[in-house]
Amino acid sequence: MPSELPSTSLRWTCDPKIIGAKSTEEIRPLDVLVGQPRAYEALRFGFIIKEHGFNIFAAGPQATGKTTTTTDFLEDIAKKLPTPYDWCYVHNFEDDYQPKALRCPPGLGKQLKQDMREMIQAARLAISQLFEGDDYAANRDEMSLKLNKRRQEVITQMGQVAESAGFAMQLTALGISLVPVVKGHPLSEEEFLSLPKESQQKFAEQRETMKEKLQPLMRELRDLELKAHDEMAKFDKDVTLYAIERLMSSLLEKYKQDKGITDFLHEIQTHIVEDLDRSFRGRRGDKKETDQDASADDLAFRVYDVNVIADNSGVQGAPIVVESNPTYDNVLGRIEKESQLGTLTTDFTLIRGGSLHEANGGFLIIRAEQILRDLNVYEGLKRALKAGEIVIEDLPQRVGYASVKSLAPQPIPLDVKVVLIGDSSTYQLLFAYDPEFRELFKVKADFDSTMEKVDSNLKSYAGFFTTLVVNENLKHLDASALARLLEHSSRLAEDQTKLSAQFGLVADVVREAHFYASQENAKYITASHVEKAIEAKVYRSNLVQDKIKEYIQRNVIFISTDGAAVGQINGLSVLSVGDFSFGAPSRITVAVGLGKEGLIDVQREVHMSGPIHGKGVMIIAGYLASKFAYDKPLTLSARIVFEQNYEGVEGDSASSTELYALLSALSGAPIKQNFAVTGSVNQSGDVQPIGGANEKIEGYYEICKARGLNGQHSVIIPASNVQNLMLKQEVVDAVKAGKFHIYPVKTIEEGIEILTGVPAGKRLPNGGYEEDSIYGRVDKRLREMAETVKRFQAFAV
Repeated sequence: MPSELPSTSLRWTCDPKIIGAKSTEEIRPLDVLVGQPRAYEALRFGFIIKEHGFNIFAAGPQATGKTTTTTDFLEDIAKKLPTPYDWCYVHNFEDDYQPKALRCPPGLGKQLKQDMREMIQAARLAISQLFEGDDYAANRDEMSLKLNKRRQEVITQMGQVAESAGFAMQLTALGISLVPVVKGHPLSEEEFLSLPKESQQKFAEQRETMKEKLQPLMRELRDLELKAHDEMAKFDKDVTLYAIERLMSSLLEKYKQDKGITDFLHEIQTHIVEDLDRSFRGRRGDKKETDQDASADDLAFRVYDVNVIADNSGVQGAPIVVESNPTYDNVLGRIEKESQLGTLTTDFTLIRGGSLHEANGGFLIIRAEQILRDLNVYEGLKRALKAGEIVIEDLPQRVGYASVKSLAPQPIPLDVKVVLIGDSSTYQLLFAYDPEFRELFKVKADFDSTMEKVDSNLKSYAGFFTTLVVNENLKHLDASALARLLEHSSRLAEDQTKLSAQFGLVADVVREAHFYASQENAKYITASHVEKAIEAKVYRSNLVQDKIKEYIQRNVIFISTDGAAVGQINGLSVLSVGDFSFGAPSRITVAVGLGKEGLIDVQREVHMSGPIHGKGVMIIAGYLASKFAYDKPLTLSARIVFEQNYEGVEGDSASSTELYALLSALSGAPIKQNFAVTGSVNQSGDVQPIGGANEKIEGYYEICKARGLNGQHSVIIPASNVQNLMLKQEVVDAVKAGKFHIYPVKTIEEGIEILTGVPAGKRLPNGGYEEDSIYGRVDKRLREMAETVKRFQAFAV
């Protein structure tokens, strides 16, 4: 029979001296990853490699600091990389619906926008002054006089030609009119119609002949009109060009190193000259300008604006963007609309960039579960990564539901490293069902939930606490608080040889301990403050645990903690309520009778158990067959029940417990009810480790303490779980005082002997077992049951 565990084996106690400092004031803040060498190497590789598709998926449990660690790790890398270009959208003068993407040197996008606005304002003023000046009016009048003089000469010549043929020439809005002249008097229409038909016909023929003679002069007159218009327009353009070249020359000189910008400036200059009448001539005269006129005027000048959608003026090195709300618009950009006279309109100044634009040339970090909430975002991100460019478009237009024409901005080249943050199950899901995911996220940075409890990690952990208190302006921790926190970390890891890498959970304890230390005006956070924080968190969450304990005390839930009973045992399970888990005992009973049904899991029969629990029951059946079906068939009907369980059962951690109860029922040996048991079993009878060992032991301890510890209360656990024990100090003290006991077992034989006080029994050469052992009694009972069934079958025949 195995010995009970000594109190020294029930938890790891951290010596404050191991820290090597009196408080976190003497400890250097942490600046590297703690206990994550695999993740560190994956991140380093993923960030450095430039080939296509080597984006990163940081996988691991919650609260392991994946986002913070990734961001902190990136900062050193990003500082050494070049600052990426700014990106802007400008008007496309050839196609209004396809705004042009303009690349600017880092930080110059915002400057170009300001320079363009100042230049346009100056141009509006300068051009307006030129056109309203006396010099402009004088030159224009002089040109008009010259053109009008020649025009009058042509008209005089045409009149003379017409007069020589007996006609008077009149200029009308529809052209030239030739009127017959009789005796020096132009005929009116009535007079002309009163003439004889022969005279009317003669005049008509002469008029047609005269029109043919006047055609060259008419063409010359039209050419003069066109020439006058062209010369006036050319003069206006020359005046405008004179004004705009002076303003534009300084900008061309300033941005001469960037061909894209200078080409844009030349386009602006050309358009200003060509679009002079519509925009820059202004409103002259005494007509009052209305608000609507002013608004239209402003819209006309929008074509000269610069819309900066990626501004790196404040970035040193490559940008690092953490997108906390990855909607389609926030990630991929959008095209906004505005209402004008009851109609929705848009233009290139209403294009807005997303986090991909902001992170272009750097790094983008997104939580996987958030981006997967909208598959349009996920598909859009993949599309951009595959194409190597960002296309801004309305989502309805993208999916084919848009009925109104919108803008189609030119794509922007994309060079970004994307980091998705998620758990391992999300990674496996995407890897299994999305072939494109495998091609785009080729690097997996796997964050572990635990780390080795070695001196280097202990000191690094202390450095993490220093970073925490410094960054969040908390009170420093003394050595006792550090030691208690490290113990708590080992408890979270459920392993005496490891520490938890779920830094977020430990950091919350520090923050709460700081609150209690502040209430006491303590200089440092001490172990007592840490302990108070841990206990307070449990108290806020353990209402259900207390209710169950109360029901057991009042015998609403039947749990025996003394005496002995056949086929009845206390099993241990873990219940979870949100972020709090606790252990609770359950009564398990087995009823045995004749039959051929074998083992019947009542929970499974009524669909209240999961597949893993069902597997455990079948393993028990296999164990019975291997031990006792050597010379006879197993003809029994055994029903296994979790009494007063109304929520279902899952897991195999009670399979050894169920087997103990079955052996008791078959052998007739009573089980001591002061024991509670946990552990799974295999078909060979080896007791296997389970999870939640600490919670299960403490849960039974609380029940026994409430009823009064009598020195007999005990728990049986798998021997392989001893390394997982990090029990509360209260339980350790009770074991040390002999008021509570914990027994580790490796096999079912060891466990049944402890529970019944009867030897399990060894197999004899004939295949049977020692007569007065548990196995001997079970073997005898099963043989008797088989013979009884055989007799009944013979009688029935």
